Amino acid sequence: MTMQPGHPWPLGAHWDGHGVNFAVFSAHAQRIEICVFDDDGKREIQRLTLPAHTHDVWHGYLPGTRPGLVYGLRAHGSWRPERGHRFNPNKLLLDPYAREIVGRFEWRDEHFGADGQHGGHMDNRDNAMHALKARVVEERHDWHGDRHPHIPLDRTVIYELHVKGFTKNHPGVPEALRGSFAGLASDAAIAHFKRLGVTALCLLPVHQHLDEQRLVGLGLSNYWGYNTIGFFCPDAGLASGAGGISARDEFRRMVATLHQHGLEVILDVVYNHTAEADEHGPTVSFRGLDNASYYRLPHDHKAHYENHSGCGNTLDLRHPRVLQMVLDSLRFWAGEMHVDGFRFDLAPVLGRGDHGFDRHAPFFTALAQDPLLSRLKMIAEPWDIGPGGYQLGGFPGGWLEWNDRFRDTMRAFWIEGAYTRGDFAQRLCASSDIFQPRHRAPAESVNFIVAHDGFTLADLTRYAQRHNQANGEHNRDGHSHNHSANFGVEGPSDDTDITALRSRVTRALLASMLLSQGTPMLAAGDEFGRTQGGNNNAYCQDNPISWVDWSTVDEDLLAFTTRLLALRAQALPFANRWYDGLPDRLGLQDVTWLRVDGSELHGDEWRRPDGRVFGCLIGRPGRAVAPLLLLVNGDAGDIDFMLPGGTWQALVDSTHPRGLAQWQGQGEVLFPLPGRSVLVFAALGHELDLPN
Repeated sequence: MTMQPGHPWPLGAHWDGHGVNFAVFSAHAQRIEICVFDDDGKREIQRLTLPAHTHDVWHGYLPGTRPGLVYGLRAHGSWRPERGHRFNPNKLLLDPYAREIVGRFEWRDEHFGADGQHGGHMDNRDNAMHALKARVVEERHDWHGDRHPHIPLDRTVIYELHVKGFTKNHPGVPEALRGSFAGLASDAAIAHFKRLGVTALCLLPVHQHLDEQRLVGLGLSNYWGYNTIGFFCPDAGLASGAGGISARDEFRRMVATLHQHGLEVILDVVYNHTAEADEHGPTVSFRGLDNASYYRLPHDHKAHYENHSGCGNTLDLRHPRVLQMVLDSLRFWAGEMHVDGFRFDLAPVLGRGDHGFDRHAPFFTALAQDPLLSRLKMIAEPWDIGPGGYQLGGFPGGWLEWNDRFRDTMRAFWIEGAYTRGDFAQRLCASSDIFQPRHRAPAESVNFIVAHDGFTLADLTRYAQRHNQANGEHNRDGHSHNHSANFGVEGPSDDTDITALRSRVTRALLASMLLSQGTPMLAAGDEFGRTQGGNNNAYCQDNPISWVDWSTVDEDLLAFTTRLLALRAQALPFANRWYDGLPDRLGLQDVTWLRVDGSELHGDEWRRPDGRVFGCLIGRPGRAVAPLLLLVNGDAGDIDFMLPGGTWQALVDSTHPRGLAQWQGQGEVLFPLPGRSVLVFAALGHELDLPN
């Protein structure tokens, strides 16, 4: 094979129908080689130097080659770690733009670019036999008319799940498909999503990742997958391989099937760091191609790495080519794989410039003007561990943000008896103190009680302490302050009073989230009582601790959750606009906050620690045709609440196992409001069809 100059675009290896063009970025390399291997990636067939160099891109064209070609890269340059350069031509490197990865990574000494005993010296062993390689793929795909659903935010309900864990033990999914992309698109899985009423599936990372050396040594793995090495590759471990199709095409079929049922697909993505870790980590791809460009290095210690991710390194999006790689990856998943949005792990990293986080950073500007990406859902985890890393409310307009203030306030209010009704109301109304002054929409607050990283909803009321011994860190990992309680017994209990109280608090938490203003996010299995046995950091548990157990479904809790989501879909208690409490032209206030005696709440009463009972009369709900009334009792004891005038029908009672409510009658009467409860009433004129 003879290499021709080719083009410096697009980056990666691409077949044009006649041959393959290779383009690799490296601003500091002196030479880049393409190493061609046999189909299994075991035997090197030929080594070819990329003959052309244009604007820091090394490129070449191999005529007559086709998809299926297996290759790796070698980068020649200086080994000067103190200057940030770690070129080692003895290490075969994975193309950052690889569409399919060949081989399985095993931890071996040969993968480390630096000498194990003398970190400043180069390791001279060749790792080609065991290194990951890339395979050239056929990129054309017939989508048969599939389109992005583009579900409006005021109708969006996010459901966070792990592709494997959701169906691994599902009896209704064919065994060969369990734990895979195909399993997620199975009839049984889709039937659950549709019954529940969620609209968007947020998948924990599906990019190809590596398991950390420490975990492998303990017999564990990085189950969650927040350790990416292939930003353009679906994880082959999440594919069933049924029918002999590639992981890439199985993912596409999953997306198309979910779209047919009106479900969006959002990917949890990790562009803040790579799997190469710190200076003691392996040389797999980016480090060997251009360490000084891809990573943020301390100005005065360039042999080390800035670590705003907590994972050893931080990608440097200040560099145009690194920014380009992230944007190219996003466009690939949106355009070639048809996903509908992205949740960005440790998102402030993406906007870090020379002086901290900047909401006007090039990354955000590029997204805002992109004709494809600008129309999709963008969700930030608005914190990292770097200086000034907490940025809730600080992202550009149009972005959604995980709202941990909502999470912590609701947990503390219902579980610990902390916070006031003023705190509760502020979080209930999309954290207006945070988002409204920044001219953000209410729906940009993603309201959640739990997510993948922490206790499950059921475990919040079963465990006062974490129980993470299985993680191999002597129970030191995971959050220690969770606003959780066991209500008398640590773990499962046969005491009916304890279990009844736990269930009541759980339902109050669910009601607070699913009826709130903003975009709700439900973690998979919380709708029917999934437990992890008190493990609140199950990132490394690829086993029944993390897998959804479908044999223990709490049907009452599932019915309760379904009823709440049906109410939200049909009535939308709070619209996606800010409420001001002022009357309209007919004299009707858009929202009125009530004391237990039916009069309006004012001033210091919001912050009284002994006042945790209130009503919310919503004069102009989002979709309902008549007013709604929300009553909240955060105290343990029952209390009589004076209903406002009118004719009212109770729709949801969180003290009932399934949320059923039978009361109907005239207002201006005392209603017995149970302790630790949320009740929803509708004024006469509503025609809602809520499941039982």
